[in-house]
Amino acid sequence: MAILDKSKNNFVVDRDDSKSIGLKLPLVLDNGALASTKTTLDAVKQNVISLLNTEIGERVMQPKLGVKLKKFLFEPFTENVILQVKDVIIESMNYWLPFVVVNGIEVEMSENEKSTMNIRVNFSLKKDPNKHESIQVIVGE
Repeated sequence: MAILDKSKNNFVVDRDDSKSIGLKLPLVLDNGALASTKTTLDAVKQNVISLLNTEIGERVMQPKLGVKLKKFLFEPFTENVILQVKDVIIESMNYWLPFVVVNGIEVEMSENEKSTMNIRVNFSLKKDPNKHESIQVIVGE
C-alpha cells in the first residue's frame, strides 16, 4: 500500500526497494516466505485484480466491496451492456481505489464460451501518471 507522507499530504511512491508493500496473489511461497510486491504499482495491480474478482456481497465484513460483473454474463452482448460494465468498474474503482486513474477498459465476450467476459483495465496512479499498468480478468470461469 502506498505510504502517506503527512508533511506533504500526498503519496510517496516506492520509497525503499528492499521493503515489501503487499502480497502477491494468489498466495505462493518465495524462499520460505509469502511472495510480496516491491512497488506501489505492483501492489495496486493486485488490488485492482482483487476488486474486479470480488462480487458485491461476497466479503463478510465488507459487503459493499467489489463489482457486480456476473449480472452481465447472460445479457445480450451489446454496446449498451459494454457501457454498463465499464460504468460499474469505473464507479467501483473510483470509490475503493480513488488514487488510481482508469486509462481504458476493454470488454469482450469469449469466443469459445459465451458465458464468460474478458475484461482488460489499463490504469496508472494519480501521483505517477507516466507509469501505466494493465490487468486482465475473466468473469464467469
